[in-house]
Amino acid sequence: MPKTNHQLGLIALIKRSRPINLITGPIIYSMVFPLLILDAFVSFYQWSCFSIYGIPKLSRNDFIIFDRQELKYLDWISKFHCTYCAYGVGVVAFVGAVIGATEAYFCPIKHRSKKILATQKHGQYIPFDEPANFDFNAYLAKARNKLPHSDKN
Repeated sequence: MPKTNHQLGLIALIKRSRPINLITGPIIYSMVFPLLILDAFVSFYQWSCFSIYGIPKLSRNDFIIFDRQELKYLDWISKFHCTYCAYGVGVVAFVGAVIGATEAYFCPIKHRSKKILATQKHGQYIPFDEPANFDFNAYLAKARNKLPHSDKN
């Protein structure tokens, strides 16, 4: 009986990956160290300074969300990647919110021009609750082809 997508072994996952993804993977994952340090420093900053200034504390749990592991259509390595991305994107959003709250306290002046910041500005994000037989890899290839300046990953 063939293995389903979420039961693929490591060798099959390596075989289906593009060589450039395998080469750049260590670079991508090396960012976990700066993210952990940034998370620790900003959490300490908020913990120590927000109370002094009377700024309401923000909950990291509102920004760092680990829920994609529940998706049945993802294999274990994709779930691992999703965990890393959820942490990275969540930390950056948390840091942005802490900095924004600090700016609102010390310098509540609007900028002349407002640039739009959106984490999901590019690409086409799928709804969380896709059916169990959803072909994530096919969707991912299609979505990557639609990205601007894509090398057609």
